[in-house]
Amino acid sequence: MTTHRSTTHRSTAHPSGGHRVAVTGIGVKCPAGNTVEQAFDTVLKARSTAALVDHLIDHDLPVHFACLVPPFDVEAYLSRRELRQIDRATTLLLCAADDALREARLQGPAERIGVQIGTGIGGLPSMEAVTISHADHPRDLPVHTVPRTMANSAASRLALRHGFQGACTTYSSACASGTTAIGEAARKIRHGELDAAVAGGVDSSVTTVIVGSFARMRAMSVRNAEPHLASRPFDTDRDGFVMGEGAAVLVLERLDHARARGAVIHGEVAGYADNCDAFHIVAPREEGTVAARCMQQAIADAGLTPAEIGHVNAHGTSTVLNDRAEARAVDRCFAGQPPPLTAVKGVTGHLIGGSGALEAALALLCAARGVVPPIANLATSPESGLVDLVTTTRSIGPAPVLSNSFGFGGQNACLVLTPGH
Repeated sequence: MTTHRSTTHRSTAHPSGGHRVAVTGIGVKCPAGNTVEQAFDTVLKARSTAALVDHLIDHDLPVHFACLVPPFDVEAYLSRRELRQIDRATTLLLCAADDALREARLQGPAERIGVQIGTGIGGLPSMEAVTISHADHPRDLPVHTVPRTMANSAASRLALRHGFQGACTTYSSACASGTTAIGEAARKIRHGELDAAVAGGVDSSVTTVIVGSFARMRAMSVRNAEPHLASRPFDTDRDGFVMGEGAAVLVLERLDHARARGAVIHGEVAGYADNCDAFHIVAPREEGTVAARCMQQAIADAGLTPAEIGHVNAHGTSTVLNDRAEARAVDRCFAGQPPPLTAVKGVTGHLIGGSGALEAALALLCAARGVVPPIANLATSPESGLVDLVTTTRSIGPAPVLSNSFGFGGQNACLVLTPGH
């Protein structure tokens, strides 16, 4: 029987040196819900959020559906003037961050609080829109075109909104961007560069050019008649990923600071690693050796062994090559004895740069509550002999979780998150 190491000891020193890093606030705006509890409930029920999207149908694209953030009262967060100056991705990010910061009630000098945000697409959707609308009269381009389209817009707006003067960095490591941002934020706190950071990821990429481009690569599902069945990670009948949109933000801070001020602690970012397949610009290394090494390094960084991981939150895109390579990597990492594995993209679709951040947030809640949600739309799998795929909600008790993100360009990033106390 596997024994999971307790994280309730009082030391605030990280096993690998430096400070331990607590999570004291979580905010999400995602297809599964506009609060973390709504999203958790939707994922636990394995309820797909994919639906038909009018503008994709109107442009006669091969893909007619996506996973969109449900409507919410944006003006409860941002003024109409602010909304005119920013794009949808930045809007989602700022709203999610407001929720996370409201929960965390973060304290400390502004120069010791940073902003670390990941995005895979950046301002491309805004550039696409302005190009279409102003191609014939560029002299009349909107005055806010540059700040809306620059890749660091979301991070910079967040720092400006709250007056955070620490390191403000935007990471773009494709679909691993949100995970990279959280991991790098944790490193900065662990090594004393920051006391706290607002970290996460965002993308809003359900546009004609972006969806059309991915469809042209044959990377997307084309189940237009049944979109709710389209995203099916690790399933035998998977035929591609489903585009999603959304933002997720974690408030990270030194554990000793969080304890001293009596903050609610969801858990910790205990381990992080990243590396590169250096194999192909859009395909993963088939045997999974480099991704497996990334997982092993993240687990070791947390001061744990593979046997102490309670479950794996897989990248699980619902594409043949990625799911197969990840299953092989997990098998290698855990030497043929993998813990239960889930993949939430069956519910949310693929948020690109926002996916790793959302999945880290949900994985931490699962780790703390000791449950592993089922993989939506999973019936049979060619990978079932390699990994322990979860098809019904499984209770395992609170335990550390490994959360994986892998992106185009061979970008691999892994987090180990441990429950709070």
